[in-house]
Amino acid sequence: MNAKPRLERLFAPDGNCFDVAVDHGVFHNPEFLAGIEDLPRAVATLVDAAPDAIQLGPGQARLLQHRAGREKPALVLRGDSSNLYGPDRPAELFCLLNAAPVETALRWDAAALVLNLFYAPGQTSLYRQCLANIAAARPDCDRFGMPLMIEPLVLEPGRRGDYESSADATAIAALVRQAVELGADLVKCDPPAAAADFHRLVEAAGGIPVLARGGGRMNELAVFERTREFMRQGARGIVYGRNIIQHPHPRRMTRALMAIVHSGATAEEAAGILARE
Repeated sequence: MNAKPRLERLFAPDGNCFDVAVDHGVFHNPEFLAGIEDLPRAVATLVDAAPDAIQLGPGQARLLQHRAGREKPALVLRGDSSNLYGPDRPAELFCLLNAAPVETALRWDAAALVLNLFYAPGQTSLYRQCLANIAAARPDCDRFGMPLMIEPLVLEPGRRGDYESSADATAIAALVRQAVELGADLVKCDPPAAAADFHRLVEAAGGIPVLARGGGRMNELAVFERTREFMRQGARGIVYGRNIIQHPHPRRMTRALMAIVHSGATAEEAAGILARE
């Protein structure tokens, strides 16, 4: 089946997408839950803000898909779980594919399924699991027309003994290229340290849409400036979580970023939207 109809639901008519990620609970890190302790309320706030999509785990997809009415964001469904994001580095890292992820995505009428592709030094087993997960899901995605979003993340040891995302453009581009060659219909990846280098990731994707991943909290103006540069460098959108859900005004923040993604607003114009809404 053709995945294009579902992709058309995910991307706005201008070809861009803003996906708000609130699937943080599947990673079992208490720090990630700030701002979404009451997830039904958080999802309701996001629906009102009207991003293009909301990313959820299978156990919480109902919070979006059971809402009445036609006008609501598309669902991007998380298809795996990992212990990589814990506050301490565990003795054994894993990334496990959920049971029947494509069937689950179909039952919840998702617009896309998202899977991780982790690459960390010395963690061959984790890397192999991610490759196996993608290989297992890709044939069913083809069979049923379910777009596969792959999230390639290059990781390096962090200061607290955990792992942090790498900002090395060369390393990220190589993993983006692998994700595309494994069959990604769209890619969600970390941006490089210099936002002006984002075009290198777009080039590595060879025409497959690339969405910039948000990561940890930043100053609002810095978020706006970097987002605008990502879009100038060829990104087809963004997937932000903590910079939305941990903000005091998530609705306003969503509207401001939507203006950048879809209307080409400047950082200053986005800041004005954040201030006045």
